[in-house]
Amino acid sequence: MRKLLLTVALTALIGPVFAKPTEGAGAPLLKATPSQTEAAVWATRFLTRFHYKPTPLDDAMSEQIFKRYLDSLDGDKLFFTQSDIDKFAPYKDKLDDAIYDQDLAAPYAMFNIYEQRVAERVAYARAALAKGFDFAADENYQYDREKAPWAKDTAELDELWRKRVKNDWLRLKLASKSDKDIRDTLDKRYAAYLDRVRQLNSEDVFQTFMNAYASSIEPHTNYLGPRASENFDIAMKLSLEGIGAVLQRDDDYTAIREIVPGGPAALSGKLKVGDRVVGVGQGEHGQIVDVIGWRLDDVVEKIRGAKDTVVRLEVLPADAGPDGKHVTLALTRKKVSIEEQAAKKSIIEVKGGDHTRKIGVISLPTFYQDFDARRRGDRNYKSATRDVEKLLGELKTDKVDGVIVDLRNNGGGSLAEATDLTGLFIDKGPVVQVRNAGGQIEAEEDSNPGMAWDGPLAVLVNRASASASEIFAAAIQDYGRGLIVGEPTFGKGTVQNLVDLDDVAHNEKPTFGEVKMTIAQFFRINGGSTQLRGVTPDISFPLTVEAKDFGESSYDNALPWTSIEPAKYAPVADLKPVVPELLQRHDARVAKNVDWKNFEADLADIRKLRAEKTVSLNEQARRKERDDQEAKRKERDQASTSATPSADPAAKTEQKIREAAGVRDRPRKADADDGVKIAVDTKKDGGKSQKRDGADAPADKGEDAGLQDDGLQPDERSITTDIEREKKAKDKRDVVLDEAAHILADEIDLIRTDVKLAARILPYGAMSTRVD
Repeated sequence: MRKLLLTVALTALIGPVFAKPTEGAGAPLLKATPSQTEAAVWATRFLTRFHYKPTPLDDAMSEQIFKRYLDSLDGDKLFFTQSDIDKFAPYKDKLDDAIYDQDLAAPYAMFNIYEQRVAERVAYARAALAKGFDFAADENYQYDREKAPWAKDTAELDELWRKRVKNDWLRLKLASKSDKDIRDTLDKRYAAYLDRVRQLNSEDVFQTFMNAYASSIEPHTNYLGPRASENFDIAMKLSLEGIGAVLQRDDDYTAIREIVPGGPAALSGKLKVGDRVVGVGQGEHGQIVDVIGWRLDDVVEKIRGAKDTVVRLEVLPADAGPDGKHVTLALTRKKVSIEEQAAKKSIIEVKGGDHTRKIGVISLPTFYQDFDARRRGDRNYKSATRDVEKLLGELKTDKVDGVIVDLRNNGGGSLAEATDLTGLFIDKGPVVQVRNAGGQIEAEEDSNPGMAWDGPLAVLVNRASASASEIFAAAIQDYGRGLIVGEPTFGKGTVQNLVDLDDVAHNEKPTFGEVKMTIAQFFRINGGSTQLRGVTPDISFPLTVEAKDFGESSYDNALPWTSIEPAKYAPVADLKPVVPELLQRHDARVAKNVDWKNFEADLADIRKLRAEKTVSLNEQARRKERDDQEAKRKERDQASTSATPSADPAAKTEQKIREAAGVRDRPRKADADDGVKIAVDTKKDGGKSQKRDGADAPADKGEDAGLQDDGLQPDERSITTDIEREKKAKDKRDVVLDEAAHILADEIDLIRTDVKLAARILPYGAMSTRVD
């Protein structure tokens, strides 16, 4: 530790130097603990007996586990050679025996070789930086290697990595970085790759292996280690006990990225964004432990703790150099609410003719609920439905004409919340039907009469709207209660339940973790299913992602679509008469809307880039691509009311580049997983690692929003720069939401000018007597 501090201090004195060497002795070989081998057996008992799709753990399943475990370690085939795969081949049909015999030597041996290969690749990449590159050569780099064959030998891997490093260098060169800065940045980047892999521990490897097993049964079944289980719980209840700060890895430091309003850190006034935590102590007098170079989640575990207990932080201020004076402060942990994932409201004013329609918008990122607080009888337990009901009351006071429930990117959450939230917009009745593994069907119903909002309603969805979002949207559509606008949804029609393995094993402390297991399938009240097919909007917007790349249909082992008998329900309105007119107005409006045309053009560009598997390594060709993109952007912006940021064509490779050395922020085929993204493999400890006292914080959105490519990975930017990029992405005009508001305003116009029509398309004829 002290050597590391000295190195940082010397860097400040003598100027930039290469990152600390990583070629020395590697981390000790990892192996499974007795508790992990026992946890594997406990998990298997539930997965083979009580899963909705019970599947025996046999040789056939072993082959599936082998395939998925390899994919988790080296999905882009960047580290292993074919000879490695040949050596692993005897394990292919033996992993079932490994679990039953409580001998997990095989998967750990595979991981240990993986770590060795990462070290070899990093050493090669760092050595390549000293040689330079010929950017006049006409060659391409295949960055998408998901379906590529394994490299025959080390020589073939060397050539692949030469091109990877050349592409990294070229991106920084195009961003006007000097050769010296490029060399220093990339050397530090590659060293960090290996450091992160070497920080992985036995629990990480075990969770990766067990997830390879769980997800081989069906896509939404997972194993959660004790730490992942705790983070899942935090994400569902939107609260934690800690200091109220979003933490981020910053080189070898743990830095403050955000202060949560109202939390202990904010109330103290002693912490600010950019401050670096270098030590943590427990209680008023506990020894402060040096945490420089620690994994982020290990630091988080030290900072997080029981409410009303004291934690002491040793802090290097943001404006101090590496040898600056440290400050020690004490904070009393409290319950902290995570409001950024809570429901929020806004109002859009839509002008038309001689009137203006006020459209209320409720954005709901997830269907959250604090299950424990509700079970304890806490009247103030956190609940998505309770929050939305309060916001609807406020929108009524604001005298809005209609309401949009924005469920874009809402991956789901609590089934009970989906049912209760639907009840805010219908009088009462069935919301969703649930069929368990035994074939028994029960309807989840809203039994509370009355509606929190009985006026015009629209639900805005996209491909990332999943699970509970689809339950809500489908029920609103089946009742004829409101318009569904946007893209076809994810297609997740299954229900998961958490099995606490420590509870069933009667462990006093969290040791075995949890299994998130599919136990049922849900069906619409009309008898159909959202499984695979999702919810089809009444008015469709352009697809932002192809179904083969994202959604339930992208999984090779998803459950099939099926249907059951409809539930007993009565639609409250019929929107069919108004949809053709609304669609005609929508088409006419977007045909003249420059921002919408730019939106469609951007999507076309993205689809073209996604279809490509290679990128040119010729500097002149890349500059031309970038200049063409920039010219296209300027042409669009000149006629647009909302500027669209540009992006180097190579920006599309950023995610693949970030995955080097097994570092990945997002899964290859993202999983809705009830709205909670869980780090389930060894590749997700890198990139921009952020935690909110341990809860997952949003990943970087800059590249996704099309911001100018600077050639850097998110954790290589300063926190200030990163926050600015995030703000630019958020500030960009939301043309999709604007158009949804116009569609709902059109519906209101039709209602207000036609009493008979209003009586048909509003529930129970509500507001039918109000005519403009």
